[in-house]
Amino acid sequence: MWVSFALRRAVRLLVSVWVLVTFSFLIIHLTPGDPVRAALGAQAPASVVADRRAELRLDDPFLSQYAGYLRDLLRGDLGTSFQSRLPVSEVIGDRLPNTLALALIAFAVIAVLATTLGVLAAIRTQGGRHRGSELGFTSSSTVLGSVPDFLVAIVLVAVLSVSWGLLPIAGKDGASSYVIPVVALAIAPTAGLARIVRVETLGVLQADYVRTARAKRLPPWRVYLRHALPNALTATLTVSGLLLAGLVAGTVLVEQAVSWPGLGPTL
Repeated sequence: MWVSFALRRAVRLLVSVWVLVTFSFLIIHLTPGDPVRAALGAQAPASVVADRRAELRLDDPFLSQYAGYLRDLLRGDLGTSFQSRLPVSEVIGDRLPNTLALALIAFAVIAVLATTLGVLAAIRTQGGRHRGSELGFTSSSTVLGSVPDFLVAIVLVAVLSVSWGLLPIAGKDGASSYVIPVVALAIAPTAGLARIVRVETLGVLQADYVRTARAKRLPPWRVYLRHALPNALTATLTVSGLLLAGLVAGTVLVEQAVSWPGLGPTL
């Protein structure tokens, strides 16, 4: 049974990867304009453009280009960057660790803050109590969750770096340089995830095993930490996995705003 399950998952994974690879290939051909002309500039001589198209095999038949594209991917050849003229795999290898470090630190901050805020909000508002606190939490989390991360980064740079001189303006220079990009990446996801944690925790606090734990006169901290929290985090962990993937892809704009030496400035 497990072998069959693993095989089905592997086939689905391969099909999904193939669809994504094919779609990324088709984007180049479906997008209006000449990518070579866009990369070289409007003033580039026609001979240079023609040589570049031939070098990239863009004059070959469509199926021949597709086959070459798949063959190069299987060999790990991602081509050459238009900007740096270096192999793309080399550029990614140099800059990906910085992007991953930023995303993982932001994810850790999000997980801790969202869990803490969500559980505390659920404890305070359980049973319909403190309607003002519930309204304040819902309103503030909605507003913070809708603010773009790159806008937060720009504001933080303007205030904390340019005006007050507390943090580095750009680049990666010590632990203090992580503050602005991590905060910018963490605010919106923390607000959204905290609301999920609160809803899950409210449902768990009404469960029979929590009532039983309270009936045994266990200390409140033990009821919340040992009985409520592990069960409330089931759905949260699933969302967190998707959140981590989104953080790795979503650091691009923030990295550009703070000139972080990750994948963002290379795009």
